[in-house]
Amino acid sequence: YKRSVSPEMDIMEYCRKEWRGNTPVAKRMRKGYEAVAQKFASIRRIRGDNYCAFRATLFQALSQATQLPRWLQSEDFAMLPENLLSKYEWIKQWQLKQKPGKKMGEISDEIKEYLILLRKKWKNISEIKDPLEKQEACDKLFKNEEEEYSLYEALKFLMLSTAIELYNADKSGRRVPVFSWLLFARDTSSNPCQLMHNHLNHIGHSGGLEQVEMFLLAYALQYTIQVYRLYKYSTDEFITLYPNDPEEDWPVVTLITEDDRHYNIPVRMCQETML
Repeated sequence: YKRSVSPEMDIMEYCRKEWRGNTPVAKRMRKGYEAVAQKFASIRRIRGDNYCAFRATLFQALSQATQLPRWLQSEDFAMLPENLLSKYEWIKQWQLKQKPGKKMGEISDEIKEYLILLRKKWKNISEIKDPLEKQEACDKLFKNEEEEYSLYEALKFLMLSTAIELYNADKSGRRVPVFSWLLFARDTSSNPCQLMHNHLNHIGHSGGLEQVEMFLLAYALQYTIQVYRLYKYSTDEFITLYPNDPEEDWPVVTLITEDDRHYNIPVRMCQETML
């Protein structure tokens, strides 16, 4: 079994192991890691399949969750697949990782189960008061491959639902965030149906999340995702926020990337930073 989230390791020790040479890239990475080490003491490596952005974001969100987000509390949350299917026939083409080739008409119940599982896990973990116990519960959840991938299916479906909302809002003349225009300005995703076919259906199989989809994930979760992009060290984009104009009451999770493809997580905020 491959570990989904490796045990923590000192950030600078990790950096020295990974970036030894004297190339400009290695120097920049070391500077980037030094900057992260001002705020965080350790790093945890995230397993590198095409789900790593989901895995890193969800792990961070759950490890610091103290309550169930509002959108998870709504009565009709679990009815999302049924409600969307009744309006959009094309959602039947949704692809499940575990069941490639199975049509959405047959799997709307399974998506519903995944959404209920997401709510249940989030609720249970957020109710744990002891930080060590909470961490253990997260570690345990991310060792259960079947549950873990079910949660990613739930996140993907939430992204689709959010994309449909944004698309409809824009079409009816309401204000939408800038990333929403960018999302639907791509040739491969000019509407939610194309987004599903050409992007969401492939996440976890043949590709990970692109930049603009990180915004969509943040919107779906109503979390600000703060990313240290190490290869952008000493530029304005070194610390990037998704979305870049977040709502004030959205919680923040922090990730680290060296290339915008693979994400790890910094842990253990340094004491000074916490004060």
